[in-house]
Amino acid sequence: MSEGQPRQRAPFPVLPPHGPGLAIGLFGGSFNPPHEGHRLASLVAMKRMGLDRVWWIVTPGNPLKDNACLPPLTERIAAAKAVADHPRIDVTGFEAAIGTRFTYDTLAYLRRRCPRTRFVWIMGADNLGTFHRWQNWRGIAALMPMAVVDRPGATIKAARAPAAVALQHVRMSERCARALPSAPPPTWVFLHGPRSAQSSTALRAQADPSPPTMD
Repeated sequence: MSEGQPRQRAPFPVLPPHGPGLAIGLFGGSFNPPHEGHRLASLVAMKRMGLDRVWWIVTPGNPLKDNACLPPLTERIAAAKAVADHPRIDVTGFEAAIGTRFTYDTLAYLRRRCPRTRFVWIMGADNLGTFHRWQNWRGIAALMPMAVVDRPGATIKAARAPAAVALQHVRMSERCARALPSAPPPTWVFLHGPRSAQSSTALRAQADPSPPTMD
């Protein structure tokens, strides 16, 4: 940077409604596409844990997946807002503004910026199976409480997942779920409730049923 040139400031994006003491669930993903399963999991988490709000954090891309055919972020945000359709579900794409690629970095940013907000990380039970492959997954568990919401076909697999086994000693009883937002991490709970069989993978396959071609 040349002398006399103004120093660039770190991005400070607008976040959805939050505040000291509020219990907010964070549900991140590519939402490609968003579907009723995302909405249902959010409502289950909101009801069982007494959350004030749930944020859908639409990511620019998933480090564990091929993002070559990923629709633009603006399109996925618009689609997510249409599916969410709830006054206490907020859709945001702030990750693109702060330049984070990994969940740990995003959650650490929120903890620094909103230290008195009671955040809970939400994930589907199907994602728990690969959670041990996420960048600094133990760090994620140490940042904030986590809620794993049951998904069709994932109940038994989730219980045997490497991360679930490693964190079994800090698993909270489901009947105490309303205490989770105020619990010190690492703490997590497995939530049962109404489930939707919809998945983004299946919906993408329905949209493009043709088999892949060899180039």
